Amino acid sequence: METNRVEAFSDGVLAIAITIMVLELKTPDTADLHGLAEIAPTLLTYLLSFVYIGIYWTNHHHLMHLSDRVTGGALWANLNLLFWLSVVPFTTRWMDESSLSPLPVLVYGINLLAAAVSYTILQTRLIRIQGADSRLGRAIRNDAKGKWSMALYVVGCIGAYVSVWISVAAYVAVAAMWIIPDRRLERAVADSGEDD
Repeated sequence: METNRVEAFSDGVLAIAITIMVLELKTPDTADLHGLAEIAPTLLTYLLSFVYIGIYWTNHHHLMHLSDRVTGGALWANLNLLFWLSVVPFTTRWMDESSLSPLPVLVYGINLLAAAVSYTILQTRLIRIQGADSRLGRAIRNDAKGKWSMALYVVGCIGAYVSVWISVAAYVAVAAMWIIPDRRLERAVADSGEDD
């Protein structure tokens, strides 16, 4: 099976997740800076989760462009990733509405860690299908950034009951590491002349 249907379906799921998150945003009670300041924490949690969904969307796009075909196993690996990303609006809202209480911050971190593990499973599955010497296989030889990300998620999860700010710092650090799409994948896509 070719990858275009997988990418189109994934795009739709991620667009819906972002839409759900933005629909959760409430307008300020007053039309001044004080009203805006009151909803600033909500806007910041939305921004962090929006960035995460965007990071997965861009890297997934490149991942699919470097893959020529998928199998049933890859489809299920992709659905696993989409499941964890579709939960992000829920964990974002819970974290925000709890005013960053430890348990919701921990659950948010577990959600992010599960999405990262799922992405790694999908990536590994696609490399196995394409072959280790494929464009994708050559682009992902060493995934140090992915391993560091998972380590920071674990730190964030453990840190939730020490100080939620340890967790927030870890989650923001991972987003900052990935804000620019995976350069290995971008280079491979550019070299193949297939980027849209």
